[in-house]
Amino acid sequence: MNLRKRAQLIKTKNDFAAFLAALRSDLDQNPSRWENTTLETFLAAMESWVIDMHVYYKNSGQATPDPPTWKTFADILLGASVYE
Repeated sequence: MNLRKRAQLIKTKNDFAAFLAALRSDLDQNPSRWENTTLETFLAAMESWVIDMHVYYKNSGQATPDPPTWKTFADILLGASVYE
C-alpha cells in the first residue's frame, strides 16, 4: 500500500505508529523520491507545509482539520518529505 493511501486510513495512535514505520522504511528504500532527506531540510519543509496546509486540504476537497488528528500528523510528515 502506498504512503498516501496508508495516511488516508489512519484513525488511531497505532495506525499512526505503523505509518511512521512505513515512512521511515520508504526513506531508507527510496531516498531519491524524497525532496528533504536531512533533518534540517525536513523540518524546514514541515514548517512551510503546516503554514500552507489549508491549500492542500482545499485542493483535495477536505476541510482543514481543527483540531488536528493522527491522520493530520501523517499528512504533515508526508507533505514535508516532498515539499519545496
